[in-house]
Amino acid sequence: MPRTQMKCPQCQMPITADIQQLFDVGAHPQDKQIFLSGTQNIANCPNCGFQGMLGTPIVYHDPEKELLLTYVPAEMALPMQEQERIIGPLITQVVNNLPPEKRKGYLFNPRTMLTLQGMIETVLEADGITKEMIQAQEARVKLIQRLMAASEESRIQMIQQEDEQIDGALFSMLATLMQAAISGQDENSARQLNDLQRLLIEHSTQGKALKADSDEIQAALKSLQDLGNNLTREKLLDLVIAATSDVRLRAYVQFIRPGMDYEFFQLLSTRIDSASSPENERLTGIRAKLLEYINEYDQELSVRMEEARQNVEMILQSPNLEQAVQENLEAIDDLFVQAVQVELEQARKDGNLDRSSRLSKIMSVIEEAAKPPAELELVEELMAFVDDEQAMNQALQDHVDEITPELTQVLTSLIAQGQSVVGETQGQQQDDQQQALESIQKVYEAVLRFSMRRSFMK
Repeated sequence: MPRTQMKCPQCQMPITADIQQLFDVGAHPQDKQIFLSGTQNIANCPNCGFQGMLGTPIVYHDPEKELLLTYVPAEMALPMQEQERIIGPLITQVVNNLPPEKRKGYLFNPRTMLTLQGMIETVLEADGITKEMIQAQEARVKLIQRLMAASEESRIQMIQQEDEQIDGALFSMLATLMQAAISGQDENSARQLNDLQRLLIEHSTQGKALKADSDEIQAALKSLQDLGNNLTREKLLDLVIAATSDVRLRAYVQFIRPGMDYEFFQLLSTRIDSASSPENERLTGIRAKLLEYINEYDQELSVRMEEARQNVEMILQSPNLEQAVQENLEAIDDLFVQAVQVELEQARKDGNLDRSSRLSKIMSVIEEAAKPPAELELVEELMAFVDDEQAMNQALQDHVDEITPELTQVLTSLIAQGQSVVGETQGQQQDDQQQALESIQKVYEAVLRFSMRRSFMK
């Protein structure tokens, strides 16, 4: 976003702010999340302390949904000619971002939004999210806010009173808020949200159901890990037949779908044929469920793979591949990498040197971005000395130039993430996570002491 100099809406003193007027989802997929999050165009005035969203003309474009929306704040009181002067170049930029074959009629008939909220609702409605769903989401936000403001004892009572309102969507929202707090190095908020999640899991009907499902998934994962390299189709079949719930069956499909092939189902059919009633009926039911879950999994994977392929094509069309990859890092996952590799192999077979070169460049940028930051490597090195103060001090002295505020921020973020993970695990896994968290905290304390001593010596 470009830095813009303007007057503070409150005290009229000059300030600078990041202003984004064009949200073009086709060119920059992350623009949609930025727009819906309400975190754009925020101004902070060092003079009077004003903090808030700035009123500015906005154009929102989503070529897939054929949405082209414009909004000019009424409080700006701009005449129509002035509005067109500002909006026109933004729409021209939208058109220029599209290849000629994708320039459709909707581009010449943008929809004018009277309010920013109306613009947001239009974007959400295009995704199948109705006003009723938006209101339900707002109710969840208010419930979380009330719970966050209450004492632990009052929280438990509120959870029990609002039990019917506590659903899976509320837990998803809580997880999103927690991740945002961790990403923003807001350790205090992350800890409070984690404490709230713990109480919700312990005292709400939905929380208890989610915990039961989580326990089943963890049990399925552990059973596969225990077999390790000894896992065979026969042993996988034994696990499937012994599954105590449909949740565990689904987990096996998610974890080891490739193992459930033709041979696997031949083994299952043989078991069914040799079993007598009622075992025959139970195994037949398991087979039917497996086929249903596998079909759902394969369809979802196919859709996601096609989306990844389309994202690869979109980035390939960008004149600056490195910038395009950097701007879309949040959308890059294993499937995206797999899609790049498939397209790269095909381009090489076709002898398309230009395409294979550009795909190779995308892979190089992804690999570079995937490298852990230098601060994280240093943390891992320092964790080896948490029980030896002398060795820790020597290690810190050896890396004196790397003991920076950025290192402290990384440690703070790791601690917040670790606290969240510990709260969500149990048994041996929880003990291991707790031990790792304690080591990171010791590194954090050692870094702080070292930094303080260095400050006093200057």
